Amino acid sequence: MSKIIASAAIRGAQTVFKNAEALLYKHIAEKGEDFVFEFPDTAYHLPMIYAMTGFAVRTLKDMKDALEMTRGYLHPEPVAKEWTPYLGEALDSGMATLFAEEIWLAMRYLEGLEPEKDPETGYVYNGFITDTIQRNLGIQLVDGRMPGFAAIIGAAPDDDTAVRIVREIQEKNILVFLSGTSGGETITRQLLRKKVELGWDTYLVPLGTKTEHTLYALDWAIRASMIYGGIKPGDFAGNLKYTKDRVFAFALPLGPLDDIKWATGAGAINMGFPAVCDTDVPVIHPTGVCTYEEVDKEFDHTKIVSKAIEVRGLKIVSHKPPIPIAYGPAFEGERIRKEDTFIEFGGNRTPGFEFLKNRELDEIEDGKIIIKGENWQARYEAGGSMPIGILVEVAGREMQPDYEPIMERKLHHNINEGQGIWHMGQRDINWIRISKAAKAEGFSLEDIAKIHHTMTHSRFKAIVDKVQVTLFMDEADVLAHRDEARRVWKERDDRLGSMTDENVDTFYSCLLCQSFAPTHTCVITPERLGLCGAYNWLDCKAAFGIDPTGGNQPIPKGETLDPKYGRWTGVDEYIVASTGGAVESFNAYTIMENPMTSCGCFECILAVVPEANGVMIVQRGHTGMTPIGMKFSSLAGTVGGGVQSPGFMGIGVNFVTSRKFLFADGGLKRVVWMTKALKERIKDSFDVRAAEEGVPNLLDMIADETVAEDSEKLLEFLSSVGHPALTMDSMF
Repeated sequence: MSKIIASAAIRGAQTVFKNAEALLYKHIAEKGEDFVFEFPDTAYHLPMIYAMTGFAVRTLKDMKDALEMTRGYLHPEPVAKEWTPYLGEALDSGMATLFAEEIWLAMRYLEGLEPEKDPETGYVYNGFITDTIQRNLGIQLVDGRMPGFAAIIGAAPDDDTAVRIVREIQEKNILVFLSGTSGGETITRQLLRKKVELGWDTYLVPLGTKTEHTLYALDWAIRASMIYGGIKPGDFAGNLKYTKDRVFAFALPLGPLDDIKWATGAGAINMGFPAVCDTDVPVIHPTGVCTYEEVDKEFDHTKIVSKAIEVRGLKIVSHKPPIPIAYGPAFEGERIRKEDTFIEFGGNRTPGFEFLKNRELDEIEDGKIIIKGENWQARYEAGGSMPIGILVEVAGREMQPDYEPIMERKLHHNINEGQGIWHMGQRDINWIRISKAAKAEGFSLEDIAKIHHTMTHSRFKAIVDKVQVTLFMDEADVLAHRDEARRVWKERDDRLGSMTDENVDTFYSCLLCQSFAPTHTCVITPERLGLCGAYNWLDCKAAFGIDPTGGNQPIPKGETLDPKYGRWTGVDEYIVASTGGAVESFNAYTIMENPMTSCGCFECILAVVPEANGVMIVQRGHTGMTPIGMKFSSLAGTVGGGVQSPGFMGIGVNFVTSRKFLFADGGLKRVVWMTKALKERIKDSFDVRAAEEGVPNLLDMIADETVAEDSEKLLEFLSSVGHPALTMDSMF
């Protein structure tokens, strides 16, 4: 390793350590060693220290002990005549820096300085990244929509260069964390001046103005190892190998590097994350810690992103429609306000629909775009609002009617991934906005059709040979074709609603999350969707038809071993093979014995409440306490990582109203507590199922956080309403 880099990293580690030590002892003097601290919404304490050492830091005394442990990783700066590789000392210093930064940032939280508020712009940075956000993004990381993440530290030479760099990264669907300062400037301020929309929805997340804020991104990365990989805290080698092999990250330090940037970078290199700088720095090309180079440089800002992707070894697949605006999933969360809107379609403003239909090969012409309507060009150019009916017709030798609803749902993503265009809803409640900025770039009505043509081919290339798009712009045409679409939608819904686990001989797996959680396999049946909520049985059937070697594979049911618990010979055989023997058996309809494993992407957590002889359901994003004395974040640490945890289980929201929900345990009547937001979300379908179970008012008998957040108050409420779980057979 370069002596220059090693010396800087060692000096930087010593500086960060002293800063953390001074701030920690200040707070110990003020609050005492027993003062308890926790980062918001996490079950992983101080995640970097916890992952590397297994030490759960809870109090200021724990931080003092952790800091003393950190002192052992510090080294003296090399003397002038000493010429050794320095790699070990530099990497030790890097890890010491991350530990000290974590404690320093925790102390800043105590002082009310985190999340940081920019003194110049008033912008409030993200601060610590919660477990909820981590798990919400999990499905995007594992299904390939988000191939990795970048940490930009410092600032670009000018505002326009800053925008060009982040737009190029966004178009490649890479999540970007922003931190640090160069010459008094930050890239966050540069982007704000250019009115670039920031936040999780646009994949641009400002963490803070200091280099130390990069630690939040590294904390986010190391938790992936424990949440999805099931690597145990304290297994430092396993956790570091996981981040190197499965968390595809790189750093772009922009502007001159100081000692703290080098020290933080050395910590990131421990995790397998290389850095590509835009200044003249020593390069480190021998591999060993990172997959390829550890430190490299690229002075040309038009090439620096591609250089970083090459160095990290990311696999980027991008299909951009021939339209005049930027395009990619990073723009999917963009919002277009009314004052920024040039024209809008559908919603509550005008009639609209979007409908995908299978045709014979000789019935349509690939690439043909038809726009029907009187004077539609002039009406579009005038802005305001217009009706719209979108008919996407597809044909292919491998195409099947079952694929239609899956492909139709992707129309939402097709439109939303364009910069400056926005889409909400589906079927006949679709709503589209085109911004003034997109119109200024030359976005036209035909471009909506071009997007659907290109992306339908791209997403479904294995089954689609032809795509033809028709746009209906006159209200009479929209209404007439909407009636036809509604008839087809009803037929589809009736067919799906009538499917049961008993009347099919094949289930499907979802292995997408195995890229993060190697011992997890989702088993998806007609009556049990995937725990992330994103895949049902028809989705998986279509996905297998589209990509026979992909993440959704057929599972022959085989012989039924237990119809009550939901166990089949073919499923057990598949589970053993797909998890490498880590899981030997699976029951689909119970929480008590060999329940399904969880990766970490679940929408809800189901947990037994022993005192109430029932179960509680808490959804992702709920930050309050639950009757079993654990918040969602703590529960998620118990449930995730590909392990079977009897009494705990991750599920998709819609599974709650399935007839197979806890079928072996007593079904819907076992639910004794549910968050208020979840009750409101599923009320209609829940009431239908409750009536079928003979308890039409069951939802009113289920407690929520407004009634009870502990088991004692929960029991009082359940007794007062006569909840059926109290008189059912014991779950144990």
